Amino acid sequence: MEYMFSQGFLGTRAPFFMDIVTLIVTLLPLLVAVAIIFARQYKYELHALVQMVIFVISVIVLGYFEYGVRLGGGFEAYFKESGVGHNYALIVLILHIFIAVVTLGFWVSTLVNARKDRTHNLLPGVHSTSHKKAGIRTFIGIVLTSFSGVWVYLLLFVF
Repeated sequence: MEYMFSQGFLGTRAPFFMDIVTLIVTLLPLLVAVAIIFARQYKYELHALVQMVIFVISVIVLGYFEYGVRLGGGFEAYFKESGVGHNYALIVLILHIFIAVVTLGFWVSTLVNARKDRTHNLLPGVHSTSHKKAGIRTFIGIVLTSFSGVWVYLLLFVF
C-alpha cells in the first residue's frame, strides 16, 4: 500500500490517495446530478441503479480515505506543512465532518425509503413529493460535503 502515500498527481503536497479521494469528492455532485436527470426523464429504474452505484462507490472511497488518514497519522500529521492556523483548519475539518455525517444519514434514509416505497408501488406516485424533497436535501448535503472537503484539502495541502 506504499503507493497510497507516494506523491499525488494534482501538484500539491498531498499524497496520492488524497488526490484520488478529492477528485472523486469533487465529481460527486456532478455524478448525482446525472442520476437526478434520469429521474426527471422518467427513467426511474436507471435513476435508482445509478444512485445506488454512486452511493456504494462513495462508501468504498470513504473507507479508503479513512484507512489512508489513519495509516498516515491523522489530521495532525497532514497539518504539519500547512500554512494556515491550526484552529482555523480544525474548525473547517469539524464542519466538514459534521456536514458529511448528516449528509450520509440523509442519503441512507432517502435510499432506504425509496427502496421501501418502490417495493410497495408508492414510487413513482404517492410518495414522489416527499422523495423529491429528501433527494433535494441529500443533494444539497452532497454539494456542501464536496465543497467543504475541497476546502479542507486546500487548507492542508495548498496553503
